[in-house]
Amino acid sequence: MSEGPIANIRELLESRAARTPTKKFLIAEVGAQSFTYESFDKVVNQAANLLLNAGAKKGDRVGLFLHNRPEYLMFYFACFKIGAWAGPINAHLTFSEIGFVLTDSEPVIVVTETRLLPVLSEAARISPSLSAVIIVDLETGADPKIDVKTLDYRVEAGTQPTRLASIEVLSEDEGVIIYTSGTTGKPKGVLLTHENLLANARQIAEWLKLTGDDRALMIMPLFHVNALMATGMAALWAGGSIVLSERFSASRHWNTIAKYRVTYFGSVATMLSILNHTYPGGVPNGADISGLRFALCGSAPVPVEVMNTYEALFGHPVIEGYGLSESTCRATFNPIEGSRRPGSAGQSIGNEMKIFDENDQQVAPGVVGEIVLRGSNIMKGYYHNEAATREAFRSGWFHTGDLGYCDNYGFYYIVDRKSDMIIRAGENIYPREIDEVLYRHPKIKDAATIGVPDPLYGEEVKSFVVLREGEGASEEEIIEFCKARLASFKCPRSVVFLEDIPKGPTGKLLKRELQARMNTPPENR
Repeated sequence: MSEGPIANIRELLESRAARTPTKKFLIAEVGAQSFTYESFDKVVNQAANLLLNAGAKKGDRVGLFLHNRPEYLMFYFACFKIGAWAGPINAHLTFSEIGFVLTDSEPVIVVTETRLLPVLSEAARISPSLSAVIIVDLETGADPKIDVKTLDYRVEAGTQPTRLASIEVLSEDEGVIIYTSGTTGKPKGVLLTHENLLANARQIAEWLKLTGDDRALMIMPLFHVNALMATGMAALWAGGSIVLSERFSASRHWNTIAKYRVTYFGSVATMLSILNHTYPGGVPNGADISGLRFALCGSAPVPVEVMNTYEALFGHPVIEGYGLSESTCRATFNPIEGSRRPGSAGQSIGNEMKIFDENDQQVAPGVVGEIVLRGSNIMKGYYHNEAATREAFRSGWFHTGDLGYCDNYGFYYIVDRKSDMIIRAGENIYPREIDEVLYRHPKIKDAATIGVPDPLYGEEVKSFVVLREGEGASEEEIIEFCKARLASFKCPRSVVFLEDIPKGPTGKLLKRELQARMNTPPENR
């Protein structure tokens, strides 16, 4: 955007609505709803007024417990407009996990949908802060069976004004509290300010050269920063449009892109792999995807073989990037033009980035260390966790806990999570390196490697693989394949064949669940 400085998300949306009121902003695939910038701004104002009348005020937390649907984005922006903290909650969590988020973040209101009421009802009983629940799709006369006050969005929203009183929201004010996945313990509430959100939206939009002609397909879940930022806020910053899908569907994917003239979409490696296997002949006949510029991929590194196969089949590049909730979303991307580095997370898109050793000293190019970040897109801190915040920001840099290295051209390579690294007889082994080799095996569809306790070496290498349909392979065959391509100490000593590797809601392989299986007696698995 070239106009004057924008201090908060409310100003960003309202400036777009003023400049291009009749331009399509949000198109919902399910339900065939669509909103111009002006009409979206008005329904957001109605949602904001509803929150205010239900008791929310600046600084309060508002839980967003929904699947992808237009109301999710409406209430996100409603929170931004009144200075409340939008608190997205993973729609796939159990009631005890949701209970932790509610207890820790202390929301006064939760916005939800009917199918999620049973699990929310259980979790709400342990949340003393919760005073109201707004249900976006409550059927007339239905009993929500929840112990706190409930509001029917369909009834209440239409009675609210489409104008909103002025509320001072500063750039340093919190806009989002989003909980990490908790791979190393209890989830932590990441606090993102309006400045963080605006900075990363600008960084992503400028790096990807987004314009008002771009249409982003949002298939990642909105409880994840990937969807909110890469296909949401970045599109808004550029004045583009969003096509909202409830979820990723391989059977609908190419037709959706053709129908809505999508120019890019966000994904994870698992989605690309599924598309590779579903469409081995490339884009199906009749699907005109000529306007599709690229696919974004993040959340976890993309195996090079998966990327190469995808690009050969579908004819457009995969732009791999790296980031985490604490960096609002993206910290790096590969270039969309010129030289890309397959297997690399790309270059910094605007924040400072270095590789530190264990003494917080920068290492030379090519040397593996911890990735550290600094910049306007880096979180304010962890909610209710000053000790974790201090530790993460030691030496004045945010420590990601991810291991990687930088080459002489400023391209960063993610080696693994620091907590995932395997130490076998004093040798550092990075599971991703092994997984990359496994993905090159013609019979393997999915792969994940972990370290397991070993009395002699401390840890030993164990790999889990899913074979392609109709294929068969032995443990010995897989191990020998690795030995031909890796140093002996890196090779898996055992291979477990699975029908499926557990994945999170964004498609990320859940190695911690594989670890849990190893710690569970066979009769209880």
